[in-house]
Amino acid sequence: MSLNLITDPWIPVRCDDGSRRIIAPWQMAEEGMLFPDWVRPDLNVACLELLVGLVYLADPPANKKDWRARRRADPERLKTKLAAYEPAFHLLGDGPRFLQDMEKLSGSPNPVDMLFIDSAGGQTMRNNIDVMVHRSRYSCLSLPEAAMALYTLQDFAPSGGAGNRTSMRGGGPLVTLLDPGEELWDLVWLNVPFGQPSDMKDLPWMRPTRTSEPGRASVYPSDEKRHFDVEAFFGMPRRLRLVGDDEGITGVIQRPYGTNYAGWRHPLSPYYRLKVTEDWLPRHPRAGRFGYRNWLGIIAEGEPKKAHEERLASLALIVREWCGRERGDEASVIVAGWAMNNMSPRDFVYSRQPLSRLSEDAEEVLRGFIEAAEMVAAMLNWALSSVLDTGEAREAQREEFYLKTEPAFYHCFHQIAAGERPSEEWLNALRKQALGQFEAVALPGLSERDMQSMKKIAEARKLLNIELWGYGKKAGPALFTALGLSVPQKKRKAA
Repeated sequence: MSLNLITDPWIPVRCDDGSRRIIAPWQMAEEGMLFPDWVRPDLNVACLELLVGLVYLADPPANKKDWRARRRADPERLKTKLAAYEPAFHLLGDGPRFLQDMEKLSGSPNPVDMLFIDSAGGQTMRNNIDVMVHRSRYSCLSLPEAAMALYTLQDFAPSGGAGNRTSMRGGGPLVTLLDPGEELWDLVWLNVPFGQPSDMKDLPWMRPTRTSEPGRASVYPSDEKRHFDVEAFFGMPRRLRLVGDDEGITGVIQRPYGTNYAGWRHPLSPYYRLKVTEDWLPRHPRAGRFGYRNWLGIIAEGEPKKAHEERLASLALIVREWCGRERGDEASVIVAGWAMNNMSPRDFVYSRQPLSRLSEDAEEVLRGFIEAAEMVAAMLNWALSSVLDTGEAREAQREEFYLKTEPAFYHCFHQIAAGERPSEEWLNALRKQALGQFEAVALPGLSERDMQSMKKIAEARKLLNIELWGYGKKAGPALFTALGLSVPQKKRKAA
């Protein structure tokens, strides 16, 4: 018999005793399970979303009270609840296939490489430009590998050429998952939205595909108030059929014009609002390390000019509910996603960030601290233009600035959460790093430069210092204002 994703063991997990097990989904509720253990981080993140989606499909908490009452894992209950959906979770066979088109699609199979976002597409290979992506890595995938890669592609699907749709969150969405730092069940349960069990017919592969040829309408969520339903976890933007047998998957047939989603708000992703149309769009990671500079609008309220309710609304539903004390107490945030450049992947971002419930006043202080760092980074960037010609070199220095100030920021963050405002401490950290970093780049070999270059560097150093002490026309006073500090008064010239 072919793999069934409900009843059969197929998910690798790390255990608390250091061992590795292969489990069926219901066993996520057994003791000792810690985290998915696929060979790729994008598969691990997608696997967590799949497990959350399965619990939301079969046995979600009805409300806050029910969520708290059922925090203790019950493997037998979960096994029974999931068993009702077994017919919908065959990977192969003549009937419905998990996340695959109901029709037996015609066409020549593509290599199984296409299931991975960082694989080279046909045009990339023809033009021989697969530098950051890869070709011909896999000739065959095991059924579990193919199932997980299939889910990951449908969940995170980037642009794939004419008619090949992105995921309902666009290509390479940003994912935010709460992590209480305990066992796998605790992590999954903390991220399951409130709701009621869904019907099997609500899964998109249990009906003819809602295709998106020109002239056909986009698909909106059935719950217009919450802007999502169970299909958020089981979207089918790509029309796919796996080719293979119980020995493995050797190819994938793809046809264009899968489901085109519009108006969805995935509960595990942050969003931002367009100024013109006021539509909510999913956030996407940018390449590079995720740190405190990226917090606003993702794990902390952003856009200070907007009302508190709208700032909070930009966060993922699960993060909002945690902040509102509807869920657990201690948690960090897993932030992950593919940074994309249209169809091309640039980087897979994976980070764990601290989380704390903040008052509105503390949120305001936190925003000011992050904005202050942005201001100082911009000051440093301008000053370094006197010695570094390329934008890439200055961008590397900007990343270095944020990396080196991160320990001080986290220290201040915990003080802010405790109701304090360590503005002077944070300003000193920013000032020390910016001046030290400028001097480390600009001063070596200074005596060997021509007079014009030496003068330019000296003037840049002087202006940077002036602004970091709160003086200057705009930047210095704005820095002090962001930190809630009194703007220094200019000394009057003697008469």
